[in-house]
Amino acid sequence: MREFIKVQIGSILGSLADFAITILCTEFGLSWYLFSNLMGNCAGGLIQFTLSRRWIFKKNGTNISRQLIKYVVFFLGNLFLSGLGVYLLTQYLHINYIVSKLICSILLGISYNFYMQKYFVFA
Repeated sequence: MREFIKVQIGSILGSLADFAITILCTEFGLSWYLFSNLMGNCAGGLIQFTLSRRWIFKKNGTNISRQLIKYVVFFLGNLFLSGLGVYLLTQYLHINYIVSKLICSILLGISYNFYMQKYFVFA
């Protein structure tokens, strides 16, 4: 349970960067919301990888190359699911892209992200 809570804290911190970059790129950079979502996800993913490796799972003494390769595989799945969810909610349900991103972030954070990191990336 402790790791689950720590992963959620890491997700929240990564999501803060993710949302900030997504909103800045969309609103001020005049980028398409899906491109902004991708840029934000990448920034948040980098933060979350660092926190997961050093603080959450304490695996900073192990081979970073292997973890990074696994994380990239996990993260590509996360990018796909996040992008698909944001697109579907925004385009078809006409939900604001920020709300769509929030819904997807919460759903992925409590499901896919925790289990993939614990049992695949940092196992």
